[in-house]
Amino acid sequence: MTLTTIDYLIIVLYFVVMLGIGFWYRSRAGKNITEYFISGRSLPWWIAGTSMVATTFAADTPLAVVGLTIQDGMAGNWVWWAFALGGMITVFVYSRLWRRAGVMTDVELVEMRYSGKPAAALRGTRAIYVALIVNPIIIGWVTTAMVMVLNETILYNVGASSIETSLFGDNALMYRPWLIIFGTLAMVGVYGMMAGMWGVAIADVLQFCFAMFGCIALAYLAVNHFGGAPQLEAKVIENFGDEGAAAFDFIPSLTGANAWMPVYVFLIMLLVQWWATWYPGAEPGGGGYVVQRMAACKDERNSMLATLWYQIAHYCVRPWPWLIVAFAALAMYPQLRAGELADRSFNSGVGFPMVMRDLSGPGLSGLLIVTFFAAFMSTLSTQMNWGASYLVRDVYQRFMKPDATDKQLTAASRYASLIVLVAGAVASVFMANLSVDAAWKILLALGAGTGAVFMLRWFWWRINAWSEISSMVGSLVFFLAYDNVLMSIAGTDELASGEIFWWGIDPALSEVKMLTVAMLTIALWLIVTFVTRPESSDTLDAFFRQVRPGGPFWKPVADRNPDVVADKDVGLSIVAALCATGIVYSTIPCIGNLIFQHYDQALWCGLAAIAFSTSMVVLLKRLLTNSPRQPSSTTHEDQT
Repeated sequence: MTLTTIDYLIIVLYFVVMLGIGFWYRSRAGKNITEYFISGRSLPWWIAGTSMVATTFAADTPLAVVGLTIQDGMAGNWVWWAFALGGMITVFVYSRLWRRAGVMTDVELVEMRYSGKPAAALRGTRAIYVALIVNPIIIGWVTTAMVMVLNETILYNVGASSIETSLFGDNALMYRPWLIIFGTLAMVGVYGMMAGMWGVAIADVLQFCFAMFGCIALAYLAVNHFGGAPQLEAKVIENFGDEGAAAFDFIPSLTGANAWMPVYVFLIMLLVQWWATWYPGAEPGGGGYVVQRMAACKDERNSMLATLWYQIAHYCVRPWPWLIVAFAALAMYPQLRAGELADRSFNSGVGFPMVMRDLSGPGLSGLLIVTFFAAFMSTLSTQMNWGASYLVRDVYQRFMKPDATDKQLTAASRYASLIVLVAGAVASVFMANLSVDAAWKILLALGAGTGAVFMLRWFWWRINAWSEISSMVGSLVFFLAYDNVLMSIAGTDELASGEIFWWGIDPALSEVKMLTVAMLTIALWLIVTFVTRPESSDTLDAFFRQVRPGGPFWKPVADRNPDVVADKDVGLSIVAALCATGIVYSTIPCIGNLIFQHYDQALWCGLAAIAFSTSMVVLLKRLLTNSPRQPSSTTHEDQT
């Protein structure tokens, strides 16, 4: 890919705009940590929701989607589509609860819901774990993806200059993309540290528009390259013979005939993954930067609408440009699938930048590079701000300097942002050879079993701090032990070959590992819950009065607080979530069938999407009307 003058102008203009946003919001972000981390609780729903979407649209995401599609066909994307139901339950059930809690970070909820030393230890430990372990891992794999994009596009077959050779010798070509990356990290550090959440959110909106436009343009070129979508489909089928058509299956064949994905893997993802495991951006019950954006919204209504827009855009708006490029990669480079089948560690996500390199021309090349820089920077700025919020709110202010002034907290916020960014830069070097989809699946398995406790703590009074502690510890221990136990049973060579099958199931697959770890972890924390004492009545009563959760499992607490008007529409909220999930699972194939001109199937999917949408809108209006309003309204940050 050769860049022209217009390409360079597009890239420079993009970076100037991003820095300008940082300077524009600098003074507002410096007022206090409420402004710095949650925009003074003043974001409208469309900015907050688009900011969530932009954050999950990272430099790694298109590459991961291509890798999943090449490996398992379109159905491979159920590894993230399966979270739609959990996301919609977050919209209709949990978003209002989070907004009522008035927290600044999701781990701050720990000391609202639980009490004593276990709660304090859990809050501090989880804050450090997410800020300095999970966050750097995410920054690491996003950075790795960006390095791959640069190597396969603007740096492809470009020799080292004399200056680079004099500085780095024979390793000049290896260091070159990292110099660009670390320069970008420095720029993100400048505008992210200055601008706070308002600047991050506004930049996210612009970056999402840039990124989507670039991906849609590339998808259009890919279809044009083959003379139309039906011709693209025919080429993929031609490349892979009888099993080629299975690449386009939205749901894998239940008979297993020519399926690219085993049925049991699909069922694990669809029926278990969305509620059992924890994953940043798709936490059961909400969490992380999604909660941060909910907390930044003006009120409960904006919080719910922001999260709804995020889920719709995340699953219905974004996927098809990436999927089209994935099918183009299968058509243009069939050797990528051969590599996946021969070696599980093969990184077929490289197909996306290969299509970019071979199909883009002047102007579009610069736009596509901006697309990836926008996706890369939107994620980095959020990880910085989000990770820093834990270090400042849940470690520094909570344990080190409870009486810190606004000036001290704001200064600490900027230093903490820098710490998170540096930790991510270090992690990215160690993760240089890990494929993006493999990193996704590792994090899914690592958080297996914790999702259920995060959902139930809102609706079951018996959950206590030890429930969460045991789920975190158990998940980590079982995750680390799984491969060792498997190797001791099957042998290292057999495990590496991928040829072990027990009752037709491959135990080495990450999805099987996730299921096993989840079931063991859930069993552990349930036992711990019943053998340890419940939280004190004072703690439970205070939480119930602040958050007002509905359902039958708060009955002992509700009986002690008869004046509290709790939610009466939990069941209705779940029905609304099911309808919204139906929108997602009918819209995705509807769009695909329209693109590939399967109009009969598109009609039926479209009618289903309209029916689900109508039902959801009716239920949403009713929920917003019925939402209980009563004065309570000291936020948790006021109390602390």
